[in-house]
Amino acid sequence: MLILRLAIASLFARALTVGMTTLAIALSVALFLGVEKIRTGAKASFADTISGTDLIVGARSGSVQLLLYSVFRIGNATNNVTWESYQDIAARPDVEWIVPISLGDSHRQFRVMGTSVAFFDHYKYRQGRDLAVAEGAIMSDLFDAVIGADVAKTLNYSINDPIIVAHGIASFKEHDDQPFRISGILEKTGTPVDRTVIVSMEAIEAIHVDWQGGGRIPGQSTPVEQIRQMDLTPKAVTAALVGVESPLQTFSLQRAINNYPEEPLLAVLPGVALQELWAIVGVAETALLAVSGMVVVTALIGMMATMFSALNERRREMAIFRAMGARPNMILSMLVLEAALTATFGALLGLSLLYLGLVIAQPIIDSAYGLWLPIEFPSTRELAVFLGVVVAGAIVSLVPALRAYRLSLADGMLPKT
Repeated sequence: MLILRLAIASLFARALTVGMTTLAIALSVALFLGVEKIRTGAKASFADTISGTDLIVGARSGSVQLLLYSVFRIGNATNNVTWESYQDIAARPDVEWIVPISLGDSHRQFRVMGTSVAFFDHYKYRQGRDLAVAEGAIMSDLFDAVIGADVAKTLNYSINDPIIVAHGIASFKEHDDQPFRISGILEKTGTPVDRTVIVSMEAIEAIHVDWQGGGRIPGQSTPVEQIRQMDLTPKAVTAALVGVESPLQTFSLQRAINNYPEEPLLAVLPGVALQELWAIVGVAETALLAVSGMVVVTALIGMMATMFSALNERRREMAIFRAMGARPNMILSMLVLEAALTATFGALLGLSLLYLGLVIAQPIIDSAYGLWLPIEFPSTRELAVFLGVVVAGAIVSLVPALRAYRLSLADGMLPKT
């Protein structure tokens, strides 16, 4: 207890220097744990881009490629799935629901996705959250479109504004004879849905009535009223989202689809494909953690340098302690305890700054980026970092403490020259 009282009194006597060192440690700990929070939050949000879907079905390619174009709207399918095959899968007794997806067109660099109204019922994100309409309503007319939050914000769109879909990706050929009307704007989700223009499968067929081979048929222009009377059943789909009756049937259904005899198909588990994709794109997280870890190390080295600097000024203090009967190991213990207390206060302050920042920034980050950073009791990893900083602070203090241990009584009593 005597050593603890002496250490605390010594820290208060050097309040300014100790305070600056504590703040440096606090900021470095807050940065490190903040990066860790963002990393885990980003990984969780990435994994929750699509939830509640048991299988994604498309033409045979690679699992990551299928995930990229069907969920993230990146790249294109190698082939389409015929409507007959889609219906065969939908008719299986182990399929509870199925949602078609048709891709290929765009609107001012945003992907246009054809689907059914069931997409809004079955697409889930962030562990089961439903898509919500911020303004307007889900499409009810053939030429209605629902747009994501980023589309509306970037292009400054409102309800009932017209939208003209372009044929293909980054194409100058537009379906300007059949404009769409914005019927709804979705709330921010932090998923690719935010950057998607959603229309019905029938609308995709309707705008391509007078098109063939990637171009408009010369001299042909079917009136919209006549198109509305046509059979607009799709001929093919790009992919499909599937929910099974029972989780136990997932693998048997996947095997049946992968062995489908009519055409080469691929069924993938979204969670497995997301893990494969994260293994590719998540490499930067290691570098980010390494950089923030170096900040903590720098702060601890700074604390050691501060102790070395102060040690020269505290030579007389150490000599007085020795003259009063303090043994060298007591001097060493006091200096190590001072460093451990400084590191503890710094780590506690860093945790406080982190959670204060989360309280302020959480709704802003969620609204702007759709990234959810939970505010919860410190995890085992965060507590391990806290303990590691305290232990590391005590360890780095051993170097100046050992120097003080070796100083003789006379060294502190001699006048400086």
